[in-house]
Amino acid sequence: MKGQPGEIVKPQASIADKYAELLAVDKHDIQNGRLYAFIDQWMGTPYKFGGLDKDGIDCSGFALLLEQQVYGINIPRVTSQQVTVIKRKYEEDLKEGDLVFFDFDGKQFSHVGVYLQNGYLVHASSTKGVMIIKLHSAGMYKYFSRAGSIIEQPVVSSQVDN
Repeated sequence: MKGQPGEIVKPQASIADKYAELLAVDKHDIQNGRLYAFIDQWMGTPYKFGGLDKDGIDCSGFALLLEQQVYGINIPRVTSQQVTVIKRKYEEDLKEGDLVFFDFDGKQFSHVGVYLQNGYLVHASSTKGVMIIKLHSAGMYKYFSRAGSIIEQPVVSSQVDN
């Protein structure tokens, strides 16, 4: 991926075209080249609980790596802790990179995805691997729980005074 984490770089034309079509937006709306290159590299990677590599990844691991490598933001590893570092937003206020949480199997905040634009998000599906879906798809929206932007965490010094 071009650039550094947190830097917005222009996407390759092929990436812009591909994701503009997938998200039903104009190709000029695809501006974060690092984000869409990252998604492109991971698309189709199978789901594996606890996984954190191309052999298999889970939803919270995917969100963790995306936030680190695209935005330069560190978040907790597990979904139940990731939800504690967001500032809640209304659905219509979501922006690229915001976290979207779902309650599956009666468990609060058991799944996480990353919002893209135009009502779409990317996530590691337990049955289909890394994929892009519409938030309002029938199988997902009924489990939608909370969403928001990541609160920048203060850097805590590990130095101990004697």
